[in-house]
Amino acid sequence: MPFAQLVIGPPGAGKSTYCNGMHQFLGAIGRKCSIVNLDPANDQTSYPCALDVRDLITLEEIMSEDNLGPNGGVLYALEELEENFEWLEEGLKDLGGRPCPILVSSATRPRAR
Repeated sequence: MPFAQLVIGPPGAGKSTYCNGMHQFLGAIGRKCSIVNLDPANDQTSYPCALDVRDLITLEEIMSEDNLGPNGGVLYALEELEENFEWLEEGLKDLGGRPCPILVSSATRPRAR
C-alpha cells in the first residue's frame, strides 16, 4: 500500500537532508520513492524530484519580477500554488502507482483562515 511523508520545517532544519537520506535508504532496500518538492526556494536538490513547484514558479523569478524579498516571495509562491492547485493535483495523479511520495514543503502559512 502506498504511503506518504510530509516533511516540513524552517529553513536549515534538514528537510532536504532527510529526504535525500530516505531516498537513498528506500532505494537500497528496493523500494520505489517519489519526492515532491513544494519549496520554491529549494534550488539545489541532491535527489530527483518527481514533481517540483519550481517548474511552476521559482523564488528567484518572484523576487526579481515583483520586487519582493525572500519571505514575501515564498508567501507569494504559496499563493500561486494555491491558485494553480490543478497543476499539483495532476502531477500527484501521475505518481499514483509509486509508493512513498515524500513531500517537502515550507512551514509558512500565507494568511489566516
